[in-house]
Amino acid sequence: MYPLKFENLYYEKIWGGRDLKSYRENVPDGSIGESWDVACHPHGMSVVANGEYKGMKLEEVIKKFENKVLGDKINTEQFPLLIKLINAKDKLSVQVHPNDEYAHKVEGELGKTEIWYVVEAFEGANLVVGTKECTKEQFKEAINSGTLDKYLNRIPVKKGEVYFVKSGLVHAIGESVIIAEIQQNSDTTYRVYDYNRGREIHVDKALDVIDLKLKGKKSKGLKIEGENFDKTYYNLCDKFSFELYTVKTSVVEESDKERFYIFTCVEGNGHMKFDGGCETIQAGDSILIPAYLGKYEIKGQLKLLKSYVPDLEKVERNIISEIEF
Repeated sequence: MYPLKFENLYYEKIWGGRDLKSYRENVPDGSIGESWDVACHPHGMSVVANGEYKGMKLEEVIKKFENKVLGDKINTEQFPLLIKLINAKDKLSVQVHPNDEYAHKVEGELGKTEIWYVVEAFEGANLVVGTKECTKEQFKEAINSGTLDKYLNRIPVKKGEVYFVKSGLVHAIGESVIIAEIQQNSDTTYRVYDYNRGREIHVDKALDVIDLKLKGKKSKGLKIEGENFDKTYYNLCDKFSFELYTVKTSVVEESDKERFYIFTCVEGNGHMKFDGGCETIQAGDSILIPAYLGKYEIKGQLKLLKSYVPDLEKVERNIISEIEF
């Protein structure tokens, strides 16, 4: 096996824009809101774009190689993550996602916890993360009366900021941003309010899953500085681990036979060397590291998001050892 790149799956949205063209030449016409860059879902299936298995669907690669791709501790029956780039020219709907238990029962798929990295923030960039103090009854009345904004925690954002969006947290991506979104492999969204744009809303289901005790805030992260690269741990939960690598010259790592990794480049460019080959990496690329790849080296000046389904205790031990070192 080798590091896998995939064709971009583009989706036109009423709130989308054209800003992804600053990274890629293959963006189709129209208001493109989402690019699914690593996906194994009925609503979008990644196709390998490089190497020997070019043209194969990700589900076919998984069926062929099983744990050699995903890892010995990952369920090969259900790919766990979905990686997107989101370009919001206008604000998205105010929405909420269910947890695993509710989603399995009602929708027949995973729940949706996600994390956002602000790739670009243009003038007026903002996000909604959580709510101001209110009860569920007040929240419902505000939906019905069209006065929901008074309860929304809408904040200005800057490039490079990170926000963790747990299932149950009311949220919305505002206008004028490009977001890298790492999430559970789910396409279930309950719209609470959509600014009278005529799309379906899901108030009853949303009120079922909303947790008004959850508070949204910017993630501070834990930064480990090194000579050749810096590493910032931003989130660790049972759904995914999320880390930022700021590569100054190079980083050498080895894959984990228990799990796959995904790197998403959000700035700069470079290349990845591995036994048997080399792949270029540039801003906007995502690349999947198979569990049985072995050693690899990333060289260049670039920023990379690393996401994977973690062994919580193992990652905690790694963090402690890096701090002590």
